Amino acid sequence: MLLQLISHSLGWLSAQVSAKAQDALIAVLSSGPVPQHVAFILDGNRRYARSKNMQIKEGHTDGFYTLRKMLEVCIHMNVRCVTAYTFSIENFKRSPAEVDALMDLAEEKLLELCQKGDILDKYGIKLVVVGHRDMLPERVKAAAEKAEEMTKNNDRAIFNLCMPYTSRDEIATAVQSTIHERLDEDADDTVTADDIEAHLMTSLSGSPPLDILVRTSGVKRLSDYLLWQCSEDTQLQFSSTYWPEFGMWDFVPIILDYQRKVWSKA
Repeated sequence: MLLQLISHSLGWLSAQVSAKAQDALIAVLSSGPVPQHVAFILDGNRRYARSKNMQIKEGHTDGFYTLRKMLEVCIHMNVRCVTAYTFSIENFKRSPAEVDALMDLAEEKLLELCQKGDILDKYGIKLVVVGHRDMLPERVKAAAEKAEEMTKNNDRAIFNLCMPYTSRDEIATAVQSTIHERLDEDADDTVTADDIEAHLMTSLSGSPPLDILVRTSGVKRLSDYLLWQCSEDTQLQFSSTYWPEFGMWDFVPIILDYQRKVWSKA
């Protein structure tokens, strides 16, 4: 009993020291140039689960908690917008059991996120579901709409959840919307890049330009994610860490590299 108490106390003390060290580090990083928009490709949940002899669903669940953690780190660093690739349209091709498990997780966590006192309410974050939401099961769509409605007046930061999403679909939808708008208004039929950009789903959510895109798990490709948004000044960063294990110490070098490149342009 005494050993358990000592072990618990040491664990608690270690967590407190670690939390204070992280807060101090965030304060230092925040004194330099801070990205306004950071996007993540949450890659490696399944490989992480296999490496731990866990069920795939457990890997996705751990990945969600990492997403919460990194959202909180970004908010403390005064990042204005965080965008996460949580479910591709292509993911519907996975096994029905895995898709159902992911939809269950999405419904559960969307409802959890929008609760009073939870992370979105606590920090004043507006949640936006970006993608072809008509492809979602009704229960998940309802949870998404509830989360958006409850956070719509939050104005400290934006949290874009891309689900179900692909960038080519987003661009095609933006082109269609631009053309329909021209036809409805009987306006000039010239379509510019600025017109299309204004109709992108991330633009409609009010997201600032994308500064950093991070992909985990060692894979170095964009997988049809934010192709338009990262085509100009976005810094692409690839981490070998599986997403559920990604943390502050993986993120620090990415922020430092961003700051170094910003300072080099000054």
